[in-house]
Parts: sequence; structure tokens; C-alpha cells
Amino acid sequence: MRTLFILLVCVLMVSVSYAQSFYLFIGTYTNNGSKGIYVYRFDASTGKAEWVSNTDSLVNPSYLALAPNKKYVYAVTETARNNAGSISAFSFDKVTGKLTFINKQSSGGDNPCYVAVHKSTQWVTVGNYSGGSLSVYPVNKNGSLEPFAQNIQNSGSSINKQRQEKAHVHATVFSPDYKYLFVPDLGLDKVMIYNFDAKAQKPLTPAEPAFASSTAGNGPRHFEFHPNKKFAYLLEELTGTIAVYAYKKGALNFIERVSSHPLNFKGNIGSADIHLSPDGKFLYASNRGDANSIASYKVNENGRLSALNFDSTLGKTPRNFMIDPTGNYLLVANQATNNIVIFKRDKLTGALKATGDEIKVPTPVCLQMMKD
Repeated sequence: MRTLFILLVCVLMVSVSYAQSFYLFIGTYTNNGSKGIYVYRFDASTGKAEWVSNTDSLVNPSYLALAPNKKYVYAVTETARNNAGSISAFSFDKVTGKLTFINKQSSGGDNPCYVAVHKSTQWVTVGNYSGGSLSVYPVNKNGSLEPFAQNIQNSGSSINKQRQEKAHVHATVFSPDYKYLFVPDLGLDKVMIYNFDAKAQKPLTPAEPAFASSTAGNGPRHFEFHPNKKFAYLLEELTGTIAVYAYKKGALNFIERVSSHPLNFKGNIGSADIHLSPDGKFLYASNRGDANSIASYKVNENGRLSALNFDSTLGKTPRNFMIDPTGNYLLVANQATNNIVIFKRDKLTGALKATGDEIKVPTPVCLQMMKD
């Protein structure tokens, strides 16, 4: 009986360990010795990461998206050359942990900075920052991309003449039910809203209302839905603020705006990324500029935010960060210091504590995870 008990405990321990094992994908800029996309195995029970593979000679895969079927990975190619933006498709072998290039297509605009995959895996969307446009691609059964079926060009400007001289699309985010696409535009101070019909040849049509406005000069950047689907959060890059919205059937209703910096902060602001914990109890935002911090908040029942801490990222220019699916760890990609810092999360308080572990990768700018 004792032997059987020990066997059961061992099986349970192995099962728990497997359940907390993930592939970590790292997108980078390649002007500093990087090979492109790096793949690590991440253990969410220990916070340890181990290199598995990387691509070779891919140019600036600065943002990544994983297909829901876990078979394909999509990466933008962000370059400073005119008409050089593209989106690449890769197959992923979960046994070997290796990526294999399938094909690529023009992004339909300059400097693509965001990519997302529809839950059907039949569509991919891309946002072009410098081009101020978004594109939608049909996806074949083998994961390859067709030329874009739709390309929408935004136009206009706002009050910051240096950063908002024209449209700058910064993200393409699907609603929780995938019936809408939300497109923050830093240059227009708007979040554009589209209906998304996955069965149509051209799936995007303007929603009603067609956009939600930010305060002039704020610069919408990244956008995240609460797990309960009742709230949405917009990080505004230029003012380092977070706009809170009530969400229902494609419509955003403004609730409040809070700072992602301490009240006495003085220095350059450049907020970057925003994510909620898997249980929806806490929200985090990364700040570049002179702050180089992760701001953390308690999420109240009404969606409003209460500031908790402002922690150093232990590096510079935290372009992107992520919380692992178990909620145990928060990983920050510090672009300027070539390190990904691993923090342990207290699930009860939301507090972060550096583990002392880092992943050294040249110019990391995007983190994504997939179940091992």
C-alpha cells in the first residue's frame, strides 16, 4: 500500500511539473548580434529557463503571435526602409522546439510592430506603426499566409507635432469573442474599432461607434481586456497613463485614467506594455524613458485601479513583458540592456520580487509562451 502511495505521489509530481512547463518565444531586434527568434523552455514551478533553439538571420522579428492551435508562429519584420515591412509565418515542432520558416508577405506598410491571430487560425492581423495602417491576411491550412485581403490606411494627426504628425497604428487586438478588432493609434489619439466577420473575404468593417478617443497628446499604444470581459485597459505611451473602460459588445465607455508613474516622478516618459494577471486581480504596466519600471495595481470590482508598487526592471527600456499562464512569474524584456529579468509574483498581493535569474538575449523586445 505504501509503495502504491509513493508511486501515485511521484506521478502527481511529474504531472504538476509537466503542467507548468512552457515554451518561451523571444522576439528581438537583430542589429546587436541577435539571430532573430529565440526559443526557451520555461518551468513555471521554478522560474528557470533553458535555451532550446533559435532562428538564423531573420531581420528584426520585433513582435510575435502564436496560433491558438500551437502549430504556427507569426513574426513581423520591422525595418526602417520604405516598403520593406513584412510578416513571416513559421511552423513549430513541439517535440524538438524548433521553428521552420514557411513564407512571408508584405505587411502593407512601414515598420509593422504588432501581429495577432484569430481564434479560428484562419486570419492574421498586422499593425504598421510608421505606415499608419493595418492589414488582414487569410491563412492556409499549412499555416502559410496569403497576400493581405484588406489594408486600411488611417489618416490624421494630433497635438504632439514630433510623435503625432500622422497616423501610427500600434496594436491590433481582438475582443474576447473575436467579433471585434481594436486598433490603438498613437498618432490619432484614438482606438479604432472594427467589426470582424471571419467568414467574409474582407472581414473588417467600421463598428458603431467606430472609435474611442483618448485625451489629445496621450498616444494610445497597447490594449488589454480583463478576463471577466467587462473591462478594458489602454496604455497611453506619451503621457504614461492608463485609461480604464467598461466594455460591452464592441463599445468602450470611459471610467477613469491613472498614472503609470509615481505622483512625484520627474523625467522622460515612454510607457510600453500592459497586462493583467490570469485571475484578473492585478494589472501591470511597463515604463521606459527614465523610469525603467513595472507599475502594479490592484483591480477593484468596478474595474478601477489602485496603485500598489513601482518596481525597477533591473535593466533599461522594458519594451515588453509577460505573466506566465500559471501567474507565478512575470518576465520583463529590457531592450537596451539585453536581459530578460524574471520576477516571482505573490498571487495574493500582486507584489513582485526578483528571483536573481535572467535570460541573456541581444535586444529582446517581445515575449510569448506556449504550453510545452
